[in-house]
Amino acid sequence: MPFARYRPVFAAPGALPFTLAGLLGRLALAMYGVSIVVLIADRRGSYALAGAVSAVGVLAGAALMPLLGRLVDRLGQARVAVPAVLATALPTGALLMCVRSGAPDWTLFLCWALSGTSPNLGGMARARWAHLHRNDAAALHRANALEQSLDELCFMAGPVLGMVLCTTLAPEAGLLAAWTLGTVGTLLFAAQRGTEPPLPESTQLASAGRGLIATRGFPALLAGFLAAGLLFGSQEVTTLAYTDALGRQSAGGVLLALVAAGSCVSGLAFGAIRPRRPAAVRLAFGAGAMTLLMLLPLAAGRAGAGLVVLGAALLAAGSGTAPTMISGMTLVQELLPAHRMNEAMALAVSAILVGISTGATLGGALVQHTTPGTGYLLPATAATLALLTTLPAALRTRTP
Repeated sequence: MPFARYRPVFAAPGALPFTLAGLLGRLALAMYGVSIVVLIADRRGSYALAGAVSAVGVLAGAALMPLLGRLVDRLGQARVAVPAVLATALPTGALLMCVRSGAPDWTLFLCWALSGTSPNLGGMARARWAHLHRNDAAALHRANALEQSLDELCFMAGPVLGMVLCTTLAPEAGLLAAWTLGTVGTLLFAAQRGTEPPLPESTQLASAGRGLIATRGFPALLAGFLAAGLLFGSQEVTTLAYTDALGRQSAGGVLLALVAAGSCVSGLAFGAIRPRRPAAVRLAFGAGAMTLLMLLPLAAGRAGAGLVVLGAALLAAGSGTAPTMISGMTLVQELLPAHRMNEAMALAVSAILVGISTGATLGGALVQHTTPGTGYLLPATAATLALLTTLPAALRTRTP
């Protein structure tokens, strides 16, 4: 694997420090989901309540993220990220107190929703890469591949770390550790001012009121991200239900880690290849491969295969997601103006988050009323939807 090709990505001064700082923040993001569920389920004795509070937090974050992104584009990353992450301290602390004190359930929903002001470090990092490598398409492609692989790495390690802390120290330990890591990571990230994209000029600010949704091609791209989120959310619930039905609930986390591992490796490999086709075409090819690979866990689940076979199928299926996401983020950087990049990235991530929440809900309903393996129909369908939304742009694109 020619990982030496990633060296030019870090040639810009300060690239490595902001990448490592952002990694801390994203690790925290990956810890939040399992930490909040374990905390509420343990202290209140209800997984239904825990799942509902977690879902409300995801949706609140999805709603606030584009607004924070627009502020970042106008005021700068550091000036918005620092107060935004510090503002999470009060509602997070209040949530812990409400859980322990037996406060009414509605207080948990309110506190966790108000905690959704954490800035989108992944989007801000991609905005920095877009600025640093604006004249080098190959380096930007590799930077996006690196970011996606780091995301997958965090979602391999984050849930495991959160679960270990919650079960070995205290139910509150996972959430406290996630908040600490997220705050420290964000503050360190914001301190790297040398790589922060410049503020827009007054003429650019005058056009900032126009909605990004009106940008040609962007609505279809957001629909693709929504479908990808639907895939992620439904696949997670279906996998956990399948292992539970086999009496091996603890293996669910391992299987989900295999999905992330497949995506991480394929992302690094995809980034090492010099792109020769337009991003829209690469996105369609990625979505097509993802659609075909998602048939593997569907076949394994419907056949009632064991964990080894299902694990191999999920590992292969995961390898199709990273190239699709990398190409999608690259296309966002190409379609949207540089002075609106943080808002654009936030909209993309929000679409994914809404998809994840919706996919988890639909997946849970499907596995509740069918055999567990049938639930893999939903991620396979979501992958097909992602392909259908990306094909028109690819067909309009003329390859060089």
